[in-house]
Amino acid sequence: MADGALEAGFLGVRRSLSGRAWRWRPAEAALVRDHQLRHGLSEPLARALASRGVGAEDAADYLSPTLKAQFPDPSSFADMDLAAKILVDAVVTGRPTAVFADYDVDGASSAAQLVRWFRAMGRELAIYVPDRIIEGYGPSPAAFRHLQAQGADLVVTVDCGAAAHDALFAARQIGLDVVVIDHHLMRGDPPPAAALVNPNRPDDTSGQGHLAAAGVTFVLLAALNREARGRGLFDDRPEPDIRQWLDLAAMGAVCDVTSLTGFNRAIAAQGLKVMSNWANPGLKALLDVARSQGPATTFHAGFILGPRINAGGRIGRSDLGARLLSTDDPEEARALAEELDALNVSRKDVEKGVIDDAVVAIERDSNFDPDAPAIVVAGDGWHPGVVGIAAARLRERYRKPVVVIGIDRPSDTGKGSGRSQPGVNLGRAVQAAFDEGLLLAGGGHAMAAGLTIRPSAIPELRAFLCERLAGEMIEAASLDAIEIDALVSPGGATRALYTEFQRLAPFGPGNPEPTFAVGDARIERPMMLKGGHVRCTLIDSSGGKLKAVAWRAGETAMGERIMAGGGAMHLVGRLKPDDWQGRQGVELEIEDAADPRMVL
Repeated sequence: MADGALEAGFLGVRRSLSGRAWRWRPAEAALVRDHQLRHGLSEPLARALASRGVGAEDAADYLSPTLKAQFPDPSSFADMDLAAKILVDAVVTGRPTAVFADYDVDGASSAAQLVRWFRAMGRELAIYVPDRIIEGYGPSPAAFRHLQAQGADLVVTVDCGAAAHDALFAARQIGLDVVVIDHHLMRGDPPPAAALVNPNRPDDTSGQGHLAAAGVTFVLLAALNREARGRGLFDDRPEPDIRQWLDLAAMGAVCDVTSLTGFNRAIAAQGLKVMSNWANPGLKALLDVARSQGPATTFHAGFILGPRINAGGRIGRSDLGARLLSTDDPEEARALAEELDALNVSRKDVEKGVIDDAVVAIERDSNFDPDAPAIVVAGDGWHPGVVGIAAARLRERYRKPVVVIGIDRPSDTGKGSGRSQPGVNLGRAVQAAFDEGLLLAGGGHAMAAGLTIRPSAIPELRAFLCERLAGEMIEAASLDAIEIDALVSPGGATRALYTEFQRLAPFGPGNPEPTFAVGDARIERPMMLKGGHVRCTLIDSSGGKLKAVAWRAGETAMGERIMAGGGAMHLVGRLKPDDWQGRQGVELEIEDAADPRMVL
C-alpha cells in the first residue's frame, strides 16, 4: 500500500469513534511473498506473519515452535549452575528448604514447579507467600526470620527477591542462605544472595530477559536435572520429566503478559498442549468450578484460570494459588478451587466499586482535563489488591497512563498501581518520582508500576507525572492506532479463516492476536446485555451475516452508535469461535468502529 494510503487511514479512518486511526499492520512485500512460496500460506496469513517481524529463516520455528529448537543453555544464565548445585545439595543432604513466592500467578506457578520437582526427588518444600496487605511485595527481614524460626535453613525466592537488598542483608546476618529466581528489572549491584538467577540482571548473557519467572524456573528444572544426573542420582530412580510441568510455565508466561516470542513462545505453545490434558489437579478443579471445558488456550490461562488464582493474593489468603497448583490431592484441589472461585466473585464486586468511584472522581470531582497526559486518582479505603485491575480498565477507557491509589488513613499511606499506554514508560517516571522523594516506594516497567505514597503528596505526584510524561504522550498519541491484518466481509468471516490464522497462536505481547476489519456493514438487531455489553449482527451487501459483540461498550460512543443502528459502519475486532449448539461458526469481538460518513 502506498504511503498516501497509509496516511489516509485504513478504510479512510483517521479518527474512529474511540479517537484512533486505523492502518495496515506494516509488512515487507518481498517477505510476504517468500512466506507464501516457502510455506504454502495464503497472502493474508503470510502478510500477518511478516508483519510480526518473522524473517524468512524463522518462519518454520514460529509456526511450529518447539522446545528442542528454542531451549537456551541453562549455563548462559548468571548463577544458574550455582543455584542448581545448592539446590541439589539440599536434596542430597535433606537440608530444610522453603520456597518464598510472590502472590500472583507467576509466583504460584513458579513455586509449584519447584515443589513438584523436589517431590519427585523425595523431598517436600514448605511454601511461604507474603500477605499482600500486611507484608506487601517481596521478602522482608521479618519474613526471613519467621522462616528460619520455622526450621528453614535455605530459602528459594521465586518471582521476587532481585531488589530485596535489606531482606537479603538481614538473611545473611542471621545465617540464612537464599537463592533468588526472578525476572524483574534490577538497579545497581545484585543483593547478597547465595545465588541470584535473573535474565535481567546486568551481567546476564542469556538473552532471555522477556521470560516470566515461571519460564526462568523451568530452565532451572533443566539445570537441576543436569546437575543431579551428573552426580548419578538417577542411577536408581527415574529422572523427573520436566515437560509434564510445562502447563505451569505457560501459566506464568501468559498471565504475566510477557512477550510470546522465541523460547517463551515455545513454552506457551507446548505448555498449552500439556495443559489441555488437564492432568494438574488444581488447574482441572479450577476449570470445573468455572464450568469451562475444551483444549487449553491463552484465553483459558489469562481469563478463566489466572484471575481465580490471583484472587487469593488480591483479597484472600495469599498462598491459595501456590497450594492449588502444587497439590496432587483432587479433593484438596476441589476445595481450594471453590474457595478461589468465590474470592474471584468478591474481587469483581470490589473492583467494580473502585472503578465506579474512580470514574466519578475523575470526571466530576476533579474537573477532568481531557488533555492531561496522565491520570492519578485516589480514594479512601480502595482495596490495594484491585487498584492494578482498576488502573488497567481506566487506561482502556481514557487511553492514557492511569495510576489508581487506595488510601489507608490510619497508617497515612496510599498503595497505588499504574498502567500505561504503548510508547509511554510509566515505570521509569515512577522511579524518577521516587528518586525525587515524592514516594515512599516505587518502581516497575514501561507498561506497569507500583508505588507507596503519603496522601498529602498525591497532588504533587500528579503534577510531576503529567509534566514528566507530556512529551512521551504526544508521540504515543500519534502512534495510538489500530493495526489491521485483513479486511473481511461478514459473509467471508468463516471458521476456516479463523482456523487458518490460529497457526499464529499463541497470542500475546510480541505476537498480537489478528485484527480484522469489516467495511460498510449494516447493523441489525442491536441489543444491550447485562454488564453494558452490546451484541448485534453485521450484514454485508450480499446478505452475508456475522454475529458480533462489543464488551463493556454500553456507555461509549461506539456502543451508542451500534445501538442506534441505521446506516453502514466500519468495524474492527478479533474473530472468536462460536460453537453454540454445535454450529462451528465465528463471531467478531468488536474493538473499535467508525461511521463511514465521518471518516474523511
